[in-house]
Amino acid sequence: MSRPRAVFLGSDAIALPLLDWLVGPVGAALVELTAVYTQPDRPVGRGQQVQANTIKRWALDRGLLVHQPEKLTSEVRAAYIAAPPDLALVMAYGHILREDFIAAAPLGTINFHASLLPRYRGASPIQTSVAAGERQTGVSFMRIVRELDAGPVADREAVPIEPLDTALEVEQKLAVACVLLLARALPRLLAGRLDFVAQDAAAASFCRKLTKDDAALDFAASAAALAARINGLNPWPSAQVEWRGQALKFGLADASGEAAAEAPGTVLGADAEGLRIATGSGVLLIRRLQKPGGRMLAAAEFLRGSPVSAGTIFTSRPMVPLVATQPFPVRARPTGLA
Repeated sequence: MSRPRAVFLGSDAIALPLLDWLVGPVGAALVELTAVYTQPDRPVGRGQQVQANTIKRWALDRGLLVHQPEKLTSEVRAAYIAAPPDLALVMAYGHILREDFIAAAPLGTINFHASLLPRYRGASPIQTSVAAGERQTGVSFMRIVRELDAGPVADREAVPIEPLDTALEVEQKLAVACVLLLARALPRLLAGRLDFVAQDAAAASFCRKLTKDDAALDFAASAAALAARINGLNPWPSAQVEWRGQALKFGLADASGEAAAEAPGTVLGADAEGLRIATGSGVLLIRRLQKPGGRMLAAAEFLRGSPVSAGTIFTSRPMVPLVATQPFPVRARPTGLA
């Protein structure tokens, strides 16, 4: 008896562990991965050399067919529908999937969304959950519908967010969680024993695509809120302040628990743990810093070469909210639902 044919649609390295599982002994016994859809090659880095993304490189290394449509045009959709897979698995693809495309695979078009839905629907669930100070997030196994991340959910895999986790560490945890989720859900899906349950729309929250402007910090906020935002925005867009006429990036932070009488944004000094800054409530401890052209360094190492004097005042800038109870305007929405 032939195995169901599956395709994967995605463009981000977070999906590599689940892809490895799909072509490994257990996954390959369940389905046959026949093709990968991913974003076109893009200019990367300072040199802006056009490069394939990690998903494409992974697929080519394994002899898989790769599709890279710039847009899911009517011609692309017609070709897909004419010879549809039995199952489509999606994670961080970056294209809007239309109804005919979604409905083509008889076993379903299933998305791995990097939050515990219905919370943090949208384009930046990993960064936003960390920036919001959450202590838990996860991955949801859901059917795709045309409404933004609103499809019914069959299963979730939770992961903790530790106080000094950045978005990068949380992404690595979620990549592993995808494998656990797929290993548990896929056999049940193929056996017709996986139930998809509608989300509680009243409990939904929404995040948006991040921009460079989100690097701003308002030191009138609490130290805890600022630390969470700094950690959530690492590695991009990376929270920053102006210092000596250049951008000084903060890569890791926490709240020290001290009280501060000085004006928000005032540097109180530094110690072995980091740079201490007064905020609207408490003291912010910056543990990693980076200046233009340099590497992100532990604060003690950075400050040995580039000391920041006590009494320095970092100028505050307004912080645009990252979370809303309604979808963000279209201009702030992601380029795709999947």
